[in-house]
Amino acid sequence: MPRALPRPKKGRPRLKPLRERNPIPVSIIGLVVLLVLGMLAFRADDLPVIGGGTTYEAYFSEAAGLKADQEVRVAGVKVGKVTDVELEGDKVKVTFRVRDTWVGNSTRAAIMIKTLLGSKYLQIDPLGSREQDPDDPIPLERTIAPYDVTTAFQDLGRTFEQLDTAAMAASLESISTTFEDTPPSVGVALKGLSSLSKTIATRDAELARLLAGTKQLSGTIAAQNSQFESLFEDGNLLLAELRRRRDAIHAMLVGTRRLGDELVGLVNDNRRTLGPTLASLDRLTDTLERNQKNLDKVLETAVPYMRLVGNATGNGRWVDGYLCGTVPKEYLENGRWQPPNEDECEPPHLTGGR
Repeated sequence: MPRALPRPKKGRPRLKPLRERNPIPVSIIGLVVLLVLGMLAFRADDLPVIGGGTTYEAYFSEAAGLKADQEVRVAGVKVGKVTDVELEGDKVKVTFRVRDTWVGNSTRAAIMIKTLLGSKYLQIDPLGSREQDPDDPIPLERTIAPYDVTTAFQDLGRTFEQLDTAAMAASLESISTTFEDTPPSVGVALKGLSSLSKTIATRDAELARLLAGTKQLSGTIAAQNSQFESLFEDGNLLLAELRRRRDAIHAMLVGTRRLGDELVGLVNDNRRTLGPTLASLDRLTDTLERNQKNLDKVLETAVPYMRLVGNATGNGRWVDGYLCGTVPKEYLENGRWQPPNEDECEPPHLTGGR
């Protein structure tokens, strides 16, 4: 009698396999999940748990070339980065994020020069007895903005263009005329000053072009800042690799010198043994040269002997022998072969070897 199958237990309904479901809703849900995960990964620094730290703000009188994504340092150590630089009224608000760093309520901030080409970073000096409120920006009284070198050259060019060189030359000439009755040394100094002013006046256009070229050069260098930084970083890598190669070559030279010392010691230790050995070898070669004829004669004599031995043992795993006259004649039966004479018992004379 066949056994009855058990009834399925009642409970929550069985989930449909993925291949039996409608692919359109599944695709839409998958795309939405991927989009959410991508946005979370892109904005991971802003998440409260795994984010990049605490965000603070500081007011500066000017940006001084500070940009977003530049470093934030404490005592020369990178602790975060600048996230935003924007103008707020007549001052600049810098937003930055630091991680694992304590920022006090008397903290000072300064925009510092990172490289000679104008790259900047934000320097934080944590001070105070309480922690700084992230919603309370650091005021202007506790921030310092440096004067940019590029801006200095530009301001110098504009200031020089505003000078009235002709009026300055006339003023200096008047001063020179006024001081004509002064001692000779003062007169010579003033005449030199007058000549200098005239020279500056005559070279006004050249100086203007020089300052304009300086302004253009500073702007070009500032625009190529990233390329110069990459060049310096590659140069540092090259120098580090050369230093490693230098260490390897130095180690090889030291090993070669040690090998030379060992070889010199080996030769010195075996010099007493090598001398007699070489002398004995010389005597042996002299003896062989003197007995060369005897050696040749021995070899010539041994050749026929070795040929006969080869003939006797070369037919197999036995030795061929020629035994003539072993049985006396009187013991031979009539009709058997008998040697006609005793000379036939001599061994045959072969004319050639095998």
